[in-house]
Amino acid sequence: MNQFNRLDSYKEMVRIRQYESRILQEYHADKQPAWDIGAGLIPGEMHLAAGQEPAAVGVCAHLKKGDAITAPHRPHHFALAHGVDMKAMTAEIYGRDSGLCRGKGGHMHLFDPENHFSCSGIIAQGYPVACGQAFAFKRRSTDNVAVAVAGEGAANQGAFHEALNLAALWSLPVIFVIEDNDWAISVPKSHSTATASNADRAAGYGIPGVRVENNDVEAIFEAAGAAVDRARAGEGPSLIEIHTLRLWGHFEGDAQAYRGAELETVDERDPIPRYAKSLVDLGELTEDQIVTIAAAADAEVDAAIQFAVSSPEPKPQDALLHVFA
Repeated sequence: MNQFNRLDSYKEMVRIRQYESRILQEYHADKQPAWDIGAGLIPGEMHLAAGQEPAAVGVCAHLKKGDAITAPHRPHHFALAHGVDMKAMTAEIYGRDSGLCRGKGGHMHLFDPENHFSCSGIIAQGYPVACGQAFAFKRRSTDNVAVAVAGEGAANQGAFHEALNLAALWSLPVIFVIEDNDWAISVPKSHSTATASNADRAAGYGIPGVRVENNDVEAIFEAAGAAVDRARAGEGPSLIEIHTLRLWGHFEGDAQAYRGAELETVDERDPIPRYAKSLVDLGELTEDQIVTIAAAADAEVDAAIQFAVSSPEPKPQDALLHVFA
């Protein structure tokens, strides 16, 4: 298992948050006064992962070159933590020709073959794909692993159960990660899922299952390390459910009235200031470092935004290039 680095993990969580905060700002800048989801430099839906950074950072700390991730429609935190280029990803979100998919995929369809990263807007779609990647790794006799990420609502989809069954049957090197942020769009987990912990479902397929509470990056790191080590050793799949937090709406423009009083406690549960305080208390982070780390992240994000807005839009005559026919 890799050694956990607290300062590096904090830096990466801040980097991801600063990125999404800026995307939030840019996305909303030209959609007022009358909300128009199709307007502006970033048209269409936008799903941001603020509050869920510990899941990506804790899991991806164990991954290496050649390992694969399939992410859901809320993908930016796992993309950045897995090494996807921030400039190319931002250009894709802006629909520019220099983007990961030449501007044709948008933020829910980010594909980076170099880093084996992909995502999809279809619920639980990445789980079977991860099984295919893991199957290929096993056939090639490598020690690479695949990580499939989805929300807790996806655990009620057929693809989830089919993927777990096949992975267990073939002892595939895949780690299934469920980000439980309590809400499947506007439906609370208690109204949609018969079991309090989706990790308990792993027993039905004869594989290890663990639930990590409190959005704790260090506990996530420990659980992911055990699962990755197991997969690399040829011992098969594992399931990890992470109780995390969605700070913002399911999508941008979501009024979130359904969250009621729970919404009032969101800011105090924000994992980044909580982790910063714990590191300061441990003497591993200073107030000056907090400012410096945020400034460095802002500079990187600024460069990515500038790259995107200055990149050309795709040419109409190229609409049928680089797509499945």
